[in-house]
Order: sequence, then C-alpha cells, then structure tokens
Amino acid sequence: MEIFFFFAFSAILSGIMVISALNPVHSVLWLILAFASAAVLFIMLEVEFIALIFLIVYVGAIAILFLFVIMM
Repeated sequence: MEIFFFFAFSAILSGIMVISALNPVHSVLWLILAFASAAVLFIMLEVEFIALIFLIVYVGAIAILFLFVIMM
C-alpha cells in the first residue's frame, strides 16, 4: 500500500512541477515522470494493457513530440 501512495504522490507532485517549471524542457521531463507514475499506478491496479497503452502513446509519442518541438 505504501508503494501505491508513493507513486500517487509522485504523480501529483510531478503534475504540479509541470505547470510550475519555468524551463519548457524541464516541464516535459516532469510530464514524462507524471505519465510513468500513472502507468505504474495502472499496473498496480492490475490493468496492464491500459498501462502499456498509456506508456506507448503518452510517453512514447506525445512527450517525445513535445521535446522535439521545444528543441527545434
């Protein structure tokens, strides 16, 4: 149960850091951490398919796209 609360707190804290970070690259990195924490929460809730889709779509595509746009 403590692991669940750790990842829930990590997702909330990284979500707050996404909107409070001044550097856009740091904001995207916090966003990746928020998505990864949410995926771990899905895995702990035993919905592995949703967690994998979450990782592939959001971390693998959206966050990397944001990084490419920021770096251009």
